[in-house]
Amino acid sequence: MSGRPLRTPVAFLIFNRPDTTRRVFAEIARARPPKLLVVADGPRADRPDEAQRCVQARAIIEQVDWPCEVETHYADTNLGCRRRVSSGLGWVFERVPEAIILEDDCLPTQSFFPYCEELLERYREDSRIGMISGDNFQRGRRVGNSSYYFSKYTHIWGWASWRRAWRHYDVTASLWPQLLRSGLFERMTLPGERDTWRAAFEGIHAGRIDTWDYQWTLAFWCHSMLAAMPQVNLISNIGFGEHATHTRSINEYANMPTQELRWPLVAPALTAADALADAYTAGHMFQSRTSLARRLRKLWRPG
Repeated sequence: MSGRPLRTPVAFLIFNRPDTTRRVFAEIARARPPKLLVVADGPRADRPDEAQRCVQARAIIEQVDWPCEVETHYADTNLGCRRRVSSGLGWVFERVPEAIILEDDCLPTQSFFPYCEELLERYREDSRIGMISGDNFQRGRRVGNSSYYFSKYTHIWGWASWRRAWRHYDVTASLWPQLLRSGLFERMTLPGERDTWRAAFEGIHAGRIDTWDYQWTLAFWCHSMLAAMPQVNLISNIGFGEHATHTRSINEYANMPTQELRWPLVAPALTAADALADAYTAGHMFQSRTSLARRLRKLWRPG
């Protein structure tokens, strides 16, 4: 790893799972960020045991024992995934120009932190790059000879970004009709994934899907941004199960194994999305028959 102390703020998104929160917090504590911004949703009124679990999760933050400025943005009542995460990240980027972002079920390796920090510095002024992801879903396939590659997808199980990129985010997905009419949506998606993404973008534009992350992908596609993806997986999602909001069913993406990156990091020669890597992702993650389509059916609200 890079060997220097972490200088970048970390944003930590928590809710009602003290068990996973404790494990992710332990890795954040090992990285010792100088600033920790914590966003928490409030309990749902129809879940009598949830208030206590929210209190327990928030109590973990009080265990900060290293030199660190802690700021919190806690909701008193439940805002839901769409409003809580989008408003929480807006709050984060009002306070800091760039941040490393972890949710309470995204367990990072230690090399995730300096990897994010180095790329945040390297691409700080490059508007083509919109985020750095800690995820790799290539299942052992190597993409080129660099330490990371670029993608059109926005994998958010551990990531980092800048205020300059987040300003393009729109929770209402207002640009979706224009993207569709322009023909760009057809040109930048593969046939097998097109129905899935159309359903996602139409659902969020209509306000029928309670999530925040498809809007981030839409912002990337509307503004020609790219995401950096590591050659090895740096994040394991440990939150699949009964207490999850969207990932209740265990599948191949639960508890994925991780590796550490090696230094020095080698940048790709070209700043362009790797078409073969993205085609592999499309075929395994975003085909209409896959788990994303099933997730959309669960998220879609009547009305």
